[in-house]
Amino acid sequence: MEKRLETGQVCTFQKKVSDEDVRKFAEVTGDKNPLHLDDEFARTTMFKERIAHGMIGAGIISGGLAMHMPGLGTTYLEQDLKFMRPVRIGDVLTVELKVLEILPKTKFDIAKIRTTCTNERGEVVISGTATVIPPETAS
Repeated sequence: MEKRLETGQVCTFQKKVSDEDVRKFAEVTGDKNPLHLDDEFARTTMFKERIAHGMIGAGIISGGLAMHMPGLGTTYLEQDLKFMRPVRIGDVLTVELKVLEILPKTKFDIAKIRTTCTNERGEVVISGTATVIPPETAS
């Protein structure tokens, strides 16, 4: 059994967003917006270059909840997200997960976790809060 979560507990990890990630995401989701896939088109936009789908960052957060903290067996209940800046292809995202509170329930606990992604320039690109059932209480 994994260690129980505690309020204030923090986990951080990094992931570089690659061109391959963007192309695979477009194939899996059907989101083939040229902003993400076409250099020529993207140069005509306010970003002046291709950017990653915002939901790639959200997916990296999801992966962190499942694989890092709380960990394997986590049940995702809810996520609010604010996309603050574009994620550029090649950006290295640092994800910070911080336990805000544990809400004890009759059958299982529910954890509120702040989810923040920053790029290598220290800019917050995505912020939000996840609501999950940690694995040690999901039986």
